[in-house]
Amino acid sequence: MRRPLIAGNWKMNGDRQEAEVLLKAIAGAEPGEADLVVCPPFTALAQAQDLLRDTVAQWGAQNVYPEPAGAYTGEISPQMLQSLGCHWCICGHSERRQLFGETDELINRKVKAVLDAGLTPILCVGESAEERQSGQTASIVQREVEAGLSGVSAEEAARLVIAYEPIWAIGAGQAATTAEAEEVCSWIRECMFRCFGTEVSGQVRILYGGSVNGRNVSDFLKEPDIDGALIGGASLRAEEFISMYNRAKA
Repeated sequence: MRRPLIAGNWKMNGDRQEAEVLLKAIAGAEPGEADLVVCPPFTALAQAQDLLRDTVAQWGAQNVYPEPAGAYTGEISPQMLQSLGCHWCICGHSERRQLFGETDELINRKVKAVLDAGLTPILCVGESAEERQSGQTASIVQREVEAGLSGVSAEEAARLVIAYEPIWAIGAGQAATTAEAEEVCSWIRECMFRCFGTEVSGQVRILYGGSVNGRNVSDFLKEPDIDGALIGGASLRAEEFISMYNRAKA
């Protein structure tokens, strides 16, 4: 049985004071049947370490650079994240791909660097509206999964997380239907089966993300191939975010 995962991506939101209020609220979450993860901006990771220690919540980063140290101005290494107590790191979010030109090759390097540091990557994949309309969803998602996990061992693949986030649904206020989300998540699991075999495909957790909120999360969590959610805007509302965590049942 795969344990559900509810993860929050704050994106570029929350100054020091706002982060403190939100983290303190999340720290009050009670033990449940799911894993609870928050990915604030880099500037709030030390606060997360202080405020979420010894709580049910874990914390992670929204991005990383795939080198341990060096002349990479403005970048953060997996080892730096590890020193801040991070357990998780988002890799390949569509905003990184679209706004910053991140390629499949770079995202693959990030995934492997995160794994090598002992952290868990959340690999994001998903198609644009145009790609969906032209019938390319399956091929785009398959390419991003296979490229993102190139050179990853079966043992490593079993402990990572994949998040299906259709680009057209992110921040749009209109999520994919549960049927659309389940169809793609089942394709992702099939892709993992072809790449890594039955055991890994049965273990890997697959999330849905894209306009997930307290009103629709339960519907997504009922689907057999959806093991949780990667939540954007709603993760900035502590009460709603914790309520989504409480609804996730193993």
